[in-house]
Amino acid sequence: MKSMLWSFLLVGALGVSGCASSTPPANRFMLPGSEAAPTPTGQAEYVLLVQSPRLAHYLDVDGIVLQLDDITLNAARQHLWAEPLGRQLERGLRTRLAERLPNTRVVRDESATGRGNAMRLRLEVDRFQGRHDGVAIASGQWQLLAPDGRLVAMERFHAETELDDDGYPALVRALGRSWDRVADDIASGIRRGR
Repeated sequence: MKSMLWSFLLVGALGVSGCASSTPPANRFMLPGSEAAPTPTGQAEYVLLVQSPRLAHYLDVDGIVLQLDDITLNAARQHLWAEPLGRQLERGLRTRLAERLPNTRVVRDESATGRGNAMRLRLEVDRFQGRHDGVAIASGQWQLLAPDGRLVAMERFHAETELDDDGYPALVRALGRSWDRVADDIASGIRRGR
C-alpha cells in the first residue's frame, strides 16, 4: 500500500513538472545603445546631471508594451526587458548625450552635493511602445534646469520609427532608433539653453 502511494505521488509529480516545463522561456531584450557612457577625455566645459526618467505607470513593467489599437495596450509576457526600462532609458540617454555634446560631462544625477555648477535634465516618458501599424513610439517631456534650480528650457518630444521587420527584436531596435532621435532633439535644446 505504501509503495503504491509513493508511485502515485511520483507519477503526479512528474505530470505536474511536465506541465510546468511546457511553457517556453521568456525572451529578454536590451535597448541598443544603452551601454555605459564613454569617459570624457580632458576637461569638460559643462556638467549635465541626468535624472532617472519618470515613466508612465503602464510602462514601468517587465513586458515590452504593444499598442493593439487606438485604446488597447498589452504588456508582453514572454518578451521582457532584461532590466528595468527606466534604467536602460537613463543610461542610453547619458551615452547618446555624451556623444552629441562632446564638451559636456554627462553623469547620473545621484545627489546634488559637489555639483553646484551643473545643469540638471529631468525627463518624463509617457509613451515608449510599439504600435499596431508597425511603428515604434517614444514621447514625453524634458526639462533643463540651471544650477540654481531655475527652469531654462522645457519641451515635449515625440519620435516615431517604422519597424524594418516583424517581431520583438525589430521593435526593440526601432525603439532604440526612436530614442536616438529623442537624444538629438534634447542635445539641440541643451545647446540652445546654455
